[in-house]
Amino acid sequence: MLPVVAIVGRPNVGKSTLFNRLLGERQAIVHDISGVTRDRHYGESFWNDRDFTVIDTGGYLPGQSDAIVSGIRAQAEIAIREADVIVFVTDVQKGISREDDTVADLLRRQDKPVILAANKSDNSEKALDAPEFYKLGFNDLFPVSALSGSGTGELLDRLVELFPDKESVESEEKWPKISIIGRPNVGKSSLINALLKDERCIVTDIAGTTRDSINSRLEYEGKTYTLIDTAGLRKRSRVHDNIEFYSMIRTEKSIRECDVAVILVDASRGFEVQDVRLLRIAEQFNKGMIIALNKWDLVKKETNTAKEFIDAIYQKVPNLKYVPVITISATNKLRIHRIIDECRIVLDEREKKIPTSRLNQFLKEITAERPLPFKRGRQLSIKYITQVKHKPPVFSFFMNMPRELPANYRRYIENKLREQFGFKGVPVTMVFKEK
Repeated sequence: MLPVVAIVGRPNVGKSTLFNRLLGERQAIVHDISGVTRDRHYGESFWNDRDFTVIDTGGYLPGQSDAIVSGIRAQAEIAIREADVIVFVTDVQKGISREDDTVADLLRRQDKPVILAANKSDNSEKALDAPEFYKLGFNDLFPVSALSGSGTGELLDRLVELFPDKESVESEEKWPKISIIGRPNVGKSSLINALLKDERCIVTDIAGTTRDSINSRLEYEGKTYTLIDTAGLRKRSRVHDNIEFYSMIRTEKSIRECDVAVILVDASRGFEVQDVRLLRIAEQFNKGMIIALNKWDLVKKETNTAKEFIDAIYQKVPNLKYVPVITISATNKLRIHRIIDECRIVLDEREKKIPTSRLNQFLKEITAERPLPFKRGRQLSIKYITQVKHKPPVFSFFMNMPRELPANYRRYIENKLREQFGFKGVPVTMVFKEK
């Protein structure tokens, strides 16, 4: 997991402005009315050779019972628990307030590094007032102006120094990561337990038991994998509880950081819209994908039940027919190890490298079979192909007038590419450049 930085503080001290400054783009709504930021905003940033996640939180107001304020407070507390480093933002122009004291008291109880950002230090005169905030009890203090960017470079330097050691993080992540994702109560924890043959995760019939992502190490046929059990992903309109909002963010984060996403489907309920959404998220991040139809023992079967179920899935996602579908039962341990067998295949497919000579022979064959069309009186022509990246695979096509290449011909190329070279369960990226 990437290091996580949480930006916290009372309302209207410039947290969202600092969030936008650290990300280098305008993602959070910035307004001088307190309470604009209600939920946590996530974004990714980069500094001094380190990638990290930044969380913007709503203004922390202790003691108030208003439902919205309570919700903002709970969101901030969740972000604090999730963070590796906390940036506590204060307002130099207004000095230390009672709310600042309360936030400081909360942060001192955390066993985590805290950096004080004395914001709105827009000139050297205002920056001279920043040392007052040492009274809050934190050693790292930086006068900054989130609006102009003044002092944020020094703050970022210190942030990166406080992150977990990069080498130790990389050594922990050397094994392929398999994320088990799905709607609530489809049997994710039961599947993990069945694979690990122990009670690593709590298993219950109550939907939503797993609030966070849980990592486990699995050794199978001489190879080691990291299994990630995630919270069930509900439709956004049904997410009312702060913890469930957090679970949803973590689920999406685990998809982003895994190598293969296993989309677990409750076969007794069918393939639903939320399952499609999970597939689309995994495809968006170019992850390996497998669809596992769980609770297959509860499905009434006829001669072609499995084929008809799989065909129905592919009708809903026709451009994802390359994703393998398997039937399992976690409770009966029916074919559960096929998941790991398929993951191994998909991992190998993600790492596949095709020599440029083979790709260009392939190009000659497919363009001879179906010549490129004419556009604006000229025939489109692809000069050559090369694979510029693997894990996931990316191919560059150099041609004249790339913007004129029809979408149906792009699909033709991808279908032929898969027919010739495989890439089972793996999204393929094709980039067309002018030559």
